[in-house]
Amino acid sequence: MITELDVEHLAQLIALEHRAQSGTTETQMLEALGSQDTCVLGWWQDEQLLGYAILARLPFEAELQAIGVSPECRRSGAGLALMEAVLAMAKGWLSERLLLEVRVGNLSAIRLYQRCGFSEDGCRRGYYPAATGAAGREDALLMSLVL
Repeated sequence: MITELDVEHLAQLIALEHRAQSGTTETQMLEALGSQDTCVLGWWQDEQLLGYAILARLPFEAELQAIGVSPECRRSGAGLALMEAVLAMAKGWLSERLLLEVRVGNLSAIRLYQRCGFSEDGCRRGYYPAATGAAGREDALLMSLVL
């Protein structure tokens, strides 16, 4: 089940992010939960929050700012369910496009976005700090979907 989250869910969201490791900070989560131009969606199973997505409304577009799924639920359809909810929300906002960026090394996320119809728009060189245990920086792949 997917629902919209609010500030009352902050502790559960933080606990999930510690497992999901999507890179979203507690401050970013709190700001997203308190903003009228941001929607935080949660994927629940047996009353446990096991996935989330943060979607921001921009003029004419929407941006997927974060998506995270608990490691034990990856490849279960949770990410696809969240993406379908994100797409529905962006379309409901009458957004013209949905934008996102993803680490070039996150191949499972890239495959999910391609499956949902996203195309590559460009690359930001050295955008992300290196993943834990790696040296240097990692590129960000820019993707979008016309709604």
